[in-house]
Amino acid sequence: MKGDKTPAARIPRLGLAPKLALVLTVAILPLGLISLYQTSSVIAERRAVSEAALLEQTQIASARAQELVRSAISAAEALASAAIVLDEDVATCDTVFTETVRRTPDFVFAGFVNAERAVICASNGDHRDLSDVGGLSTEFESRSPELSVLPQSFFGNSATLSITTPVISEGEYLGKIWIAIPVDIANAALKTGIGQVELALFDSGGEVLATEHFGDDRRNLLPRDLSLADLARGGRQSFPGINRSDQPRDYAVVPIIQGRVFALGSWKPQANYGLFMGAEETIAIFFPVVMWIVALLVAYIGIHRLVIRHVRRLRHWMYLYSAGHGGLNNARLDNAPPEIEVVAQAFLSMTHRIARHEDRRREDVDQISTLFREVHHRVKNNLQLISSMMNMQIRNASGNETKRVLRRVQDRVMALASIHRHLYMSRKLAQIEADSLLEDIIRQMIVVGPGKDGKERIEFATAFDRITIDPEQSVPLTLLATEAAMNAVKYCGPDEDGRTWIDVALKRTGETEITLSVVNSLALDAEGNPVPPSDADYDSTGLGSKLIESFASQLGGTLEVDQRADRFELHVTFTPMEVDAEEKSRFDEDVYFSRETPGAGL
Repeated sequence: MKGDKTPAARIPRLGLAPKLALVLTVAILPLGLISLYQTSSVIAERRAVSEAALLEQTQIASARAQELVRSAISAAEALASAAIVLDEDVATCDTVFTETVRRTPDFVFAGFVNAERAVICASNGDHRDLSDVGGLSTEFESRSPELSVLPQSFFGNSATLSITTPVISEGEYLGKIWIAIPVDIANAALKTGIGQVELALFDSGGEVLATEHFGDDRRNLLPRDLSLADLARGGRQSFPGINRSDQPRDYAVVPIIQGRVFALGSWKPQANYGLFMGAEETIAIFFPVVMWIVALLVAYIGIHRLVIRHVRRLRHWMYLYSAGHGGLNNARLDNAPPEIEVVAQAFLSMTHRIARHEDRRREDVDQISTLFREVHHRVKNNLQLISSMMNMQIRNASGNETKRVLRRVQDRVMALASIHRHLYMSRKLAQIEADSLLEDIIRQMIVVGPGKDGKERIEFATAFDRITIDPEQSVPLTLLATEAAMNAVKYCGPDEDGRTWIDVALKRTGETEITLSVVNSLALDAEGNPVPPSDADYDSTGLGSKLIESFASQLGGTLEVDQRADRFELHVTFTPMEVDAEEKSRFDEDVYFSRETPGAGL
């Protein structure tokens, strides 16, 4: 196949509205970036202020607990200095520790435990040996200050917050000062009366020392995804998070005793100091987006009002005009800008000029078509007149040979007359419906045969595709079909089933090729060989075969002849000179088929 002339598919392009949105986006982008930068700076500054305020409020809320723990540590450090002197005098030692507890009601016990874990001095006079008491190994084996929560078994029915401070004399470790504060008092020190905050004390190891509500669910206020030990290593800080009850909270960590005790504040997020983004911050963040959307809406409404709707109406006019619809005389644009109005007027003026030219051309074509039809009509009448004259000659002829020759010439003349009849009756003078033309010609030719008695009746069948051809090819095609049909009538005979038949077909055998086929049955002798015509009237002159070859050459086709045992086949394949779009649209239509049995015997 030669060069493919199929047009390449067009790449979809953006319309005016998307292009306008893209241009406005590029134009507004710098302003949006500046706005986002300024907004993010303001938000960062505000968050920094909020974090500082949150830390300060947590520091203030935990001030009472901080004072309690610091007073216990200070007392323990003071008693550690005195324990070096009081170690030998037990009575005096007990008195000092008893006085310390009396002066500080928050203390439930104060004492001195030596290196062998024996209580040397005690505010309650209980000088027990703690070496066999479990749960105290960390507090008294470590030579550094410790804070821990001891169970209820040590001092009455209340758990205690124990503070231990080492006693060292001239580098020698003597023991530890032990001060115990009831956990209830430590918990009460964390109660601030502020409903939006929950406080907890914890040490550097991540152990909870005290909470506002020291119940089984006391750890629910802690952050879900962070450990207290990690928070202790981070020092003073604030952050948003989710507690273990899956509630959003703002957290603040402030050191109570540097590096040892920390206060954790869990605050309900608030717009004025919360770490989560509030409504004002959300509006500030999305303001550039809102500005971009509003700009696009305003621009689109404006461009639609001024340009797009008028362009769409112009496009609609052009579509109607291209589809063959007129009626644009009263077409108008509604308040269009002058630039678009000029384009519309130019288009309407063009359509009016083209309409006038089309009217004149249509008149000229009608006149020419009428003349051509009249010419074809008169030629058809003249040919029919010649046929009638030949018919008179046939009736007056005395010899059968003369009648046969005149009848064959008459058939050719009638074939030409049929061509001209179809031309003046056709909707298009430049095209002839070959299927209808051949149908008429074959019908009128094979009505009666040579007229010899005793010959079998001929079954005649046609199968034609709907095909249009150029008038220049219609003449050789018609004459070729006529000669082939006459030869088929001449040589046809009953087959082995006793049937005498002729099939004529016009088929499409490819995208552009057409094949005319004439197939007839042959009479067979006793040995199965074809029986030639025996009548003297059918002496072969070879003229029909020569004419068939000549007509096939005029069509520019190829001639194929095949004589089989029971049939004779003739096929001529040719290419139409021109195939227009209307004909191509009919390629896929159904083939109509007709079969008739003539009423007269041959």
